[in-house]
Amino acid sequence: MKRKIIIALAVALVIIQFFQIEKSSNSSNPNDVKLKYPSSSTVSDILSNACYDCHSNETIYPWYSNIQPVGWLLQAHIKEGKKHLNFSEFTNRKISYQNHKFEEIIEMVKEKEMPIPSYTWMGLHPKAKISDAQREALISWAQSNMNTLSSTYPADSLVMKRN
Repeated sequence: MKRKIIIALAVALVIIQFFQIEKSSNSSNPNDVKLKYPSSSTVSDILSNACYDCHSNETIYPWYSNIQPVGWLLQAHIKEGKKHLNFSEFTNRKISYQNHKFEEIIEMVKEKEMPIPSYTWMGLHPKAKISDAQREALISWAQSNMNTLSSTYPADSLVMKRN
């Protein structure tokens, strides 16, 4: 009986490998945050290495995304990340949204909620592990952009309206 269960599991594992995730990566993003909001090479590198895989249309899929069901879980994680913040579509959104997202970036990075700690477990994505100095650089960049927005736009246009 035990042998049949193991064989059935092995067969199922092989079969699910034929159902691969759809991988999309688009490097042409005219609404990318880095095109409107200037960033140092340090901040640009941090965004590319630690944020863009889950929060942009420029996902670089790791080798283990080809193994199911890991790929399915990874794809769901990426979809959820883009739903909350997509740097590739950033400037296509209202100014109030952009301002709010900069505020969230500051909060999430300061509280070390981003990058998600599990993303760097077991050395799976070492480039996403950022130092305290890199965190400060991201926070400073986001705060600087919020300051620019507040000096450019009326205060009421920077507030997200509740639906």
